[in-house]
Amino acid sequence: MTKKWFWVLAAVLLLATVGLSAGGQKPAAEAEGAAEKQVLIYNSDWSDTAYQKADKTVVAMFQAENPNVKIIHSIIHIEDFKAAIRAYLVASPPPDVLTWYAGNRMRFFVNKGQILDISDVFEQEGWHKDMPPGFVSLSTLNDKQYFVPTNWYWWAIYYKKSIFENFGLEPPKTWDEFMEVCSTIKGGGISPITIGTKWRWTTGGWLDYLNMRVNGPDFHIRLCDGNESYADPKVKKVFNDVWAPMLKKGYFVPDASAYTWQEAVNLMVTDKAAMYLIGQFIETAWPEEMKDDLDFFQVPIIDPSVPIGEDAPTDGLFAPAGTENPEMAKKFLAFSGSVRGQEVWVKQLGRMATHRGVDSSLYTPVQRKGNELINTADFIAQFYDRDTTPPMADKGMDAFMEFWDNPDNANEILERLDEQRKDFFAQ
Repeated sequence: MTKKWFWVLAAVLLLATVGLSAGGQKPAAEAEGAAEKQVLIYNSDWSDTAYQKADKTVVAMFQAENPNVKIIHSIIHIEDFKAAIRAYLVASPPPDVLTWYAGNRMRFFVNKGQILDISDVFEQEGWHKDMPPGFVSLSTLNDKQYFVPTNWYWWAIYYKKSIFENFGLEPPKTWDEFMEVCSTIKGGGISPITIGTKWRWTTGGWLDYLNMRVNGPDFHIRLCDGNESYADPKVKKVFNDVWAPMLKKGYFVPDASAYTWQEAVNLMVTDKAAMYLIGQFIETAWPEEMKDDLDFFQVPIIDPSVPIGEDAPTDGLFAPAGTENPEMAKKFLAFSGSVRGQEVWVKQLGRMATHRGVDSSLYTPVQRKGNELINTADFIAQFYDRDTTPPMADKGMDAFMEFWDNPDNANEILERLDEQRKDFFAQ
């Protein structure tokens, strides 16, 4: 058995176990005929139902245009994928294409020599011109490109309009107004803010926005890069003066760690909570029949003197450096980043495209509002667990969870976290 077909067999067994085949696994007789085709192994973490649909559509479109290729498409749950990607990259051979995240998360593996240089694809496809510079930058290290950004989304505070209407509330613009909104909703017997911390990353959004709103995005990114201390009084101010009071006043749903992010959405749906700091992907978990009852507003300003930072995580794909099929991998990456490939994400999932050629008329009023939110920002961040290194993100999110349960211990938690920062960034 060749190494390539070892991966094929492994993928088939995985799909049979997990039940997440992407293209509809063919019967054995047909698979035998497909053995003569060139094989492309594609592992994806787009595991939510709506994401799977869009992902499968892109694969099917590419397959239809390239009948000489057999794509083994495995969809792995996102949390399992995060744990497995390092194993994928050191496998011999690795899969040919993987989904991942732009920015620091990509650069972490580039620095290890594990991602294929695709500068020629950017040149061939004209992406230096057809993608905004910010997205090209997120795909670049040392003037070379390694990543295809295919779609992005904004973060904001989503709210249930009917709850706001019942309390006579308007979306707040300042932090004082936001605290008044939280107090009013709490007084009415509803949790002001929902969150699901069963998967720790949701806490990172609060660190991002509170730190950017208090200390500015430049300081926040320096913190993520390991160049500022978690024990700095500026960071302690964020935790002690802004975040801790929200926890102590009960502005978040109780037992947040019992919920996934999707389960926390249901607390809004059932009127148990009113707001959620979350990405645009909340729309995939929101009931279609209630879509007119969901809206969002910018995270309120705390200090108007600091530049405005916003989170706009960007997703996409790359080819591992060890792929045995680099030319076909590049061809699939080129298709995924094309206008046709990106329009799938706009049409089926409501995500924002990175290619300027995508027809702007495809965007809904909500999407145009999200685009305006990002376009008026002074700085665009990716997200805490993308903007810092994976080991630091892991310890950081552990610290946020500990703080969530013990907000009075913020200083001690941050000082311990900073010792870990020194160790990680000294290596």
